[in-house]
Amino acid sequence: MPPLLEEVGRRRFAFYPPIANAEPNEWQLRGATRTEVNAINTRTELEIWIPRHYLGSVSEIDDPILIVGLTKELEYREGAVWPRVRRVIEMPRAVNENPRPWHQSKAFSEPAAVVGIRLESPSDSRASRILLVAGVGAVVVSLLAAGVLREWIFRPRQALERTSTAGIGFTASDDYRSIVGRWGSPVSDRWHTDGSSMTFQALAYPRQRVTLILMAKSGESPHYIGAMSANWHVVAAVKLANGRDSREVLSGLPRF
Repeated sequence: MPPLLEEVGRRRFAFYPPIANAEPNEWQLRGATRTEVNAINTRTELEIWIPRHYLGSVSEIDDPILIVGLTKELEYREGAVWPRVRRVIEMPRAVNENPRPWHQSKAFSEPAAVVGIRLESPSDSRASRILLVAGVGAVVVSLLAAGVLREWIFRPRQALERTSTAGIGFTASDDYRSIVGRWGSPVSDRWHTDGSSMTFQALAYPRQRVTLILMAKSGESPHYIGAMSANWHVVAAVKLANGRDSREVLSGLPRF
């Protein structure tokens, strides 16, 4: 499974199926380990840890909200997340009722009562068949429409994004001057400070469908660390001076 932080980032999302006893179903990622993912409820500020093997796929679109699938129904109790178990309640038996009604004693064997059976008329049978055929046809048409939308709309969109970002070719040694020398001046040039000594610069290139991100410490000139797509997903990263992958920094960078 692809790293969840790279796909979701800081966007809000909903679990499907929803986690019982942890409503409302609106969450945001706080962090992750190799075995668990930490999420916080954006309204109640409830913080939970979910084992990774309970996480499924992430929806390709986020309208009206991003969906993160769960492989099992979960519930929140005793300060942790557990698989949800639906308990079957046995109905109370009447007094002197046989606990095994299918087992009859030979002493009480009697001929079964005769019950009148109403046969279905030919017109009712024909109408039932027409309704059945219409229902099956509607289901088939819906499945075909879903397949067409997926193949003709969503897949070309993903392929276009991959193609448009495949030839970026910048490295950690590139700065504003070298980027402008190759791609020209950006459409917009925005700055962001995360409250520490790090400053980020975003160079928007709508024609290439990317925003190039530069980073600098206080008193230094910014250098290229990667690129974000139009949906603010990480599409390119480099190795930083400390040996870490800049993808970790980009995935936690808010849109600015």
